[in-house]
Amino acid sequence: MGERLRVVHYLNQYFAGVGGEEEANVPVKVIDGTVGPGRLLQQILGDDAEVVATVMSGDNYVNEERDDALATIAQALSDTKPDLVIAGPAFNAGRYGLACGEVCRLAKESGITSVTAMYHENPGVLEHGTEAYMLPTGESAAEMQAVLQAMTRLGLKLARGEEIGSADVEGYMPRGIRRAGMREQRAAVRAADMLVARLNDRPFDTELPIRMPEVVEPARPIVDLAGAKIGLVTTGSLVPRGNPDRLVRGGATEWFRYSIDGLDSLSAEHWESVHRGFYTNIVNQNPNYVLPLNILREMENEGAFADIHPWFFSTSGVGTAVGDSERMGAEMAKQFIEAGVQACVLVAT
Repeated sequence: MGERLRVVHYLNQYFAGVGGEEEANVPVKVIDGTVGPGRLLQQILGDDAEVVATVMSGDNYVNEERDDALATIAQALSDTKPDLVIAGPAFNAGRYGLACGEVCRLAKESGITSVTAMYHENPGVLEHGTEAYMLPTGESAAEMQAVLQAMTRLGLKLARGEEIGSADVEGYMPRGIRRAGMREQRAAVRAADMLVARLNDRPFDTELPIRMPEVVEPARPIVDLAGAKIGLVTTGSLVPRGNPDRLVRGGATEWFRYSIDGLDSLSAEHWESVHRGFYTNIVNQNPNYVLPLNILREMENEGAFADIHPWFFSTSGVGTAVGDSERMGAEMAKQFIEAGVQACVLVAT
């Protein structure tokens, strides 16, 4: 048996066991050996490789202090000299996915093999999907073991310099790379077969998948804002204290409306955020951060617009599927239109 491969594992503060959103600003730290899911990763690697170090950083720190964070991570890779970097998996955590993509980019620039994994809607896929080997995951860490096994299989093949097959063979997300090769049928025959399958509602696999970004036509500007009624929406999970409707902290499929009739501001005594994707303590001290009712009331009194709709709409904007987001948005818009609302202020997190 040859010498064991050296592996460096990248984790965010949550999976490294440092803490949740309250620790999202912790700087990069290098830890000897395994931490958190890295222990399971080491079991899966067995005698083939050793996790020599874990590089950990807070999600906010990597994305907000990018230059310093990446410089420290690059130095850590230089010091630990890994044969393979495994980043994550990040699942549907957006900042974590972006950080994993950056770590893989750094590894590639240093000539180090890397692999990561995340949900297909994670922004890390859009940002780094063409430059890194990424395996698809579900939205949550419930499938951690299966994902780490898949990452290990692909990662070891890459680190050993073995031939890597296509995305559909190896299981990674397509990177938009086309390679020359021989097919059993000519292109005209394959194209005709796909057309016939499509016309007959039979399944087929296109050879050139294209994901076009959705283009949403912006609404026409309001000529006279002074006469407009304004609606308020937040994806910051703002609810009455105690969360009586049990709005979920993430992956929402429902939204709720709450009355602000007669209120000039939102008080911490009566409102809270149950969002799982950011540090809510600040919001829970001043709920106006995710629904700036106090400022909007001042603007209303100054005549900037006619009035504010007496109900605001709230949901959780983390881990929410695109389809559910589109449906909920249409439902909210319908109620606004029926109430004569001409414009909406959407406060995202």
